[in-house]
Amino acid sequence: MPKAFWLAALLLLAADPFEQQRLEMVREQIEARGVKRPEVLKAMRAAPRHLFLPSDMVPYAYSDRPLPIGEGQTISQPYIVAYMTELLELDRNHKVLEIGTGSGYQAAVLALLVKQVYSIEIVRSLGEQATRRLPQLGYKNVEVRIGNGYQGWPEQAPFDRIIVTAAPPQLPKALLEQLKPGGRLVAPVGSTVLGQDLVVVDKSASGKITTRKVLPVAFVPMVNKP
Repeated sequence: MPKAFWLAALLLLAADPFEQQRLEMVREQIEARGVKRPEVLKAMRAAPRHLFLPSDMVPYAYSDRPLPIGEGQTISQPYIVAYMTELLELDRNHKVLEIGTGSGYQAAVLALLVKQVYSIEIVRSLGEQATRRLPQLGYKNVEVRIGNGYQGWPEQAPFDRIIVTAAPPQLPKALLEQLKPGGRLVAPVGSTVLGQDLVVVDKSASGKITTRKVLPVAFVPMVNKP
């Protein structure tokens, strides 16, 4: 990202009473568990998780757990946000599709690392809040759409990377089609009854899809509706 972008983030931190909590979060919850990429750790130190939460959840912003954000949805555990971000192996020139904007926290982390983020949220109230919140906090390279993530964002495809932050029972065909050759998709897949796994999907230059499971997880289900 441009130096001005990181400068704005640093200015935000300068007046941030949660800075020490965030540094401890990264050191104890994320780095200690094996997340190593310096740029991911830097982004996790910079993104103000407390500003992506309802006011009653702010005291728990840097705790090691997911938290409710309304409408039956949650903000993911900080470690999972960092781990999924690291698995993406991001580049500054990447264009990323996120399915499941939620409060916008994961999109904010991604925005510090890539050229452009396109994020889809099916819950209108959450999507509208994130649409307002992200630019207010200086994240200008995120575009939010309210819609069905199962359909992806065909007008902006293909994407270098795709991240899904809610669990479909199977990976949507549209997302695999919208992944650029040489691209990668990271998503939780499965059901709350039978269990979910975090999977990494790579598409070769010839379009061949390979999938591997990396971690058992528990995400809210991915909603599929018109």
